[in-house]
Order: sequence, then C-alpha cells, then structure tokens
Amino acid sequence: MKITRVTAYQLDMPLTEPYFLSGGRLRFEKLDSTFVRIETDEGLIGWGEGCPWGHTYLPAHGPGIRAGLEILAPALIGLDPRGLDHINRVMDVQLPGHPYVKSPLDLACWDILGQAAGMPLWQLFGGASATPVEVNSSISTGTPDQMIALIRKASQKGYRTHSAKIGGTDTALDIARIGAISAALPSGENVTFDVNRAWSPGTAIQVLNSTNTRDWVEQPCQTLEQCAHVAARVHNPIMLDECLHTFDDHLEAWKTRGCEGVKVKPNRVGGLTRARQIRDFGISVGWQMHIEDVGGSALADTAAIHLAASTPDENRLASWLCHYHLAIDPVPGQGARNVNGVATPPSTSGLGVVPDFNILGDPVAVFGG
Repeated sequence: MKITRVTAYQLDMPLTEPYFLSGGRLRFEKLDSTFVRIETDEGLIGWGEGCPWGHTYLPAHGPGIRAGLEILAPALIGLDPRGLDHINRVMDVQLPGHPYVKSPLDLACWDILGQAAGMPLWQLFGGASATPVEVNSSISTGTPDQMIALIRKASQKGYRTHSAKIGGTDTALDIARIGAISAALPSGENVTFDVNRAWSPGTAIQVLNSTNTRDWVEQPCQTLEQCAHVAARVHNPIMLDECLHTFDDHLEAWKTRGCEGVKVKPNRVGGLTRARQIRDFGISVGWQMHIEDVGGSALADTAAIHLAASTPDENRLASWLCHYHLAIDPVPGQGARNVNGVATPPSTSGLGVVPDFNILGDPVAVFGG
C-alpha cells in the first residue's frame, strides 16, 4: 500500500461565545483548523485534523500547519501509511521540530492502518473494549459567581468534572474563586483549577497555601522548573500541560517530581504515535492523565478519545471535548460525543469519522497525483 495523494482543507470554526483563560489575558473567538485527507493506491482514505487553540496559547498557529504540509506531504507520497514509525522518522528528517504540523498526517495514517486491519483505533492502542470516557467541562475565567453559574450549566449536561480557568495578578480574587467554586461543587463532582501558566512561583505558593482545598492545580507557572518548585511547596497535586511538548519534557517532569499527572494532547506532541508513547510512559510511572486534544472538531476529539479509552482506569482522568465550544460541526452526528457525562469512541475500523465536504469547501492544497 502506498500514499498517492494528500489534500488539505482549511476551515474557520467560530466559538459559540468568546473564551477567556490565563486570568483573562488570553481571549479566543474562533479556531483555524486544517483537515488532511490521505489517499492510497488500494482505495483506503484516512483523515486527520490539526487545530491550534488560537495563536497565543502555544507556539503553534493554523497557517503554520499548512506551510509545513508543503514540506512534509510531498515526502510521504509513495510511502506505506501503515508504517507509522517510519512515517514519523521521515517527517522528523524533513522538518525537525514543529510537532503540531505532523499531527494531522500521523492521525490520517492511523486511520488508514485501522481500516486496513479492520480494527478501531482504541483496539490498536491496546484497549479491550470501546470504554466510555468521562468528559470534563471547561469553565472560562470570570468572577466566582459567573464561574459557578457556568459549572451549574455544565452539570445539567452531565459533566461531573470541571476545569476552572483562574490565574492573574489579583491573588485575593484567585483565592476567592478557589474557595467559592470548591464550596459550591455538588456531591460527586470535582474540579481542576487551570492557571494556564499565569502565576509566578511566588504567587502560586501564596495562593495555594492560603486555601483549604486540595484539588488538582494545572500548569501554575510558565516553565517546568517553576512548576516543580511550586509542587515541592504546596499540598495540591500538580497537573502539567503547556510546558510538555516532547517525550523528553515528560521524562524531565518525572525526574524533577514536578507533577502527579499530565495532559496528553496529540496535536501538541506530534500526533497519536507520540501521544501513545507518552501515555505508555505515564502508565509506567503511575501518572494520572487527561488525554484530549488542543482544539478542533469532533474529529480531533474522537482521535483523543480512542487513546483515552484504551488507557487503564487508574491512569485515566476525564477528557475535554473542544467541539462543544464550536458554532460549526464539520462532522455532523459522528464521533465521540458527550452523552450524560461520558464519550464513547466508535467501534468501526479506523478513526470512524469522515468530514462533510459541503462544510469543508474546496481544498487549499493538493499534493501527489
């Protein structure tokens, strides 16, 4: 089997309402997503999606994916998409770094591999069944009352785990947010306070040691070293996210005892191949993990849910579904969706999601015959 053509589509996906994080300093109104279609000489077709969360959240942006495809896609023509390790080695030679550019290509190859094997991705990743995965809400930064109202609204949709966005220079406000949200949580629900790297180490220590809650705190500071410094001086378990881009970053986080858990996001680390390696390492060292993507439609969400579903219960935390924040759905009715607080991956072979061409529109680039 050989890759014969790679086609790229670009789609602007507005959010249903503006979204704030990192203490309100970062605002998002739409996402720029790139969909990739890989065709083979045996008629199998795979799909992938790369969708950075804007251009201020991480060192990634939508046009960067499409620029990178101009370098990577021609190098994949003629290769067997089922050889995922070889595919990734070729991409790393052609374009060192830039993992978010490689992710949609890697995902599309996994889709083809699953179809060729007659197996869903969760099974290729080692899962025994299409395990329902708990999903978590994402609560935009606001006053305590505003955030509690959003949490109550999410609870009505079945969410039992919430990611509350806090952070900034107003330590009193953050202490108030943490206390009020923790006190208002109904029985059986839990929260992670996601700072999105907005605190200095001193602020993080001051805030967390001024509260009685022992909930997860995510990415309190900018760097791994700063977060590890905080982790040694507070009682809250620390979850790392934005500072982890490579396997080496995760290894360093474990060496420095910088966290008790991590977020594994395929688009950030280079695709499902790298995400699976990191997931397996996390299992071996006893981490708990949120496995979800940076952003995107239900296509990207479903890929992450496949990996999450194959992860042992004791290592798996809830997964966020980005597509519930979007005003457009390019894969209507397909993929892993929130049903009473859980999402279940498809059991059809491969990814199990195909975009609607009427929504994608015309391709922006075609590589190969």
